[in-house]
Amino acid sequence: MQKEQIHTISSQVPSCARREYEKVTVPTVTWRFRMKFLTAIATWTIIFLLVDSPGWAEEPPTATTQQIRPEPHLANIRQLTFSGKNAEAYFSPDGYKLVYQSTLEPDGKTLRSCYQIYTMNLDGSSVSRVSTGLGGTTCGYFFPGSRRVLFSSTHHNSPYCPPVPQRTERYRWALDNYDIFSINVGARDLQRLTTNPGYDAEATISPDGRSIVFTSVRDGDLDVYSMDIDGTRVQRLTEEVGYDGGAFFSPDSKRIVYRAHHPTADEEVKAYRELLTQNLVEPTNLEIFIMNADGSNKTQVTHNGRSNFAPFFLPDGKRIIYSSNVSTPVDHQGRPSFHLHVINEDGTHPEQITFNGHFNSFPMFSPDKKQLVWSSDRNAANPHEFNIFLADWVP
Repeated sequence: MQKEQIHTISSQVPSCARREYEKVTVPTVTWRFRMKFLTAIATWTIIFLLVDSPGWAEEPPTATTQQIRPEPHLANIRQLTFSGKNAEAYFSPDGYKLVYQSTLEPDGKTLRSCYQIYTMNLDGSSVSRVSTGLGGTTCGYFFPGSRRVLFSSTHHNSPYCPPVPQRTERYRWALDNYDIFSINVGARDLQRLTTNPGYDAEATISPDGRSIVFTSVRDGDLDVYSMDIDGTRVQRLTEEVGYDGGAFFSPDSKRIVYRAHHPTADEEVKAYRELLTQNLVEPTNLEIFIMNADGSNKTQVTHNGRSNFAPFFLPDGKRIIYSSNVSTPVDHQGRPSFHLHVINEDGTHPEQITFNGHFNSFPMFSPDKKQLVWSSDRNAANPHEFNIFLADWVP
């Protein structure tokens, strides 16, 4: 088992084992997307999420080399973090705090080799670690009342970071032995909500505070599940062969938006299942889906055959914001760019929202519907760096 390495900013940042949502968080991994045939689309590493991958791409441009383009829906953009890998920032229900995952400790100098969970004010101040500091963690989310945080962690299995999967020709991420926990924002009263062996992660909470939705391999496939806020009454929501995950509730808590890849060709299904036995998954194209909170009425939203992930409902509950590489030409030679897009729930009227940086993902609207938080590599001062940004939303 690999011990966690602690580095200062002045030292080389180590690669770390990253799970799913990181699967789209560090813009430096090699991705190949298959749409009935293999389409090469360059290297990049993540977030989903979110991740390290097979081979490094060219370094992201620094702030001095980026060309700033207008982003009409975003005003008063503020950068909240300034070093390391920072992703999946989500608002507290009272709108005063953010919970996020990061490799940078609150001292602003110490970089970890895998993520821990932190909270901060909306101006980036008062950073505090709420997870244990052991193992690898991902997917922090506030409970109703803003006093507890939900997250997934491997610390119950080992105090060290999970081992990094061997790099291969195509990008893969490991399905590490995560379980779902809750903890007080003061890093007290740790409670374990899942105890199944294998991957239980990507957990978020319904706005009405009654349900948790998450991804698990407990039944032999990567599927979306729901459970009560205390971890009881677990219900499987997806049954299709393939990856289903990264789910979020609609503002009225009645529907769920998620990302999925369902292989259909026999050889693709066989390859998917073989990797699953090794606790690995190899993402190909991901599409956005919606379904009712009980798993009924599944509807595919995007049909572009590209990598679409990190979906979140707009405050009106009728549109979805998500990250995608759809604006990168299929025959593009080099790293694809991932940008935020908005689309109607019926798949009509897609609109690109971000244009700067090579990676923009993990969007969430504030409870008052006025602000958007997301992760981006724009203004990156160092290779493989991505930070948290906050902007006023302009409808």
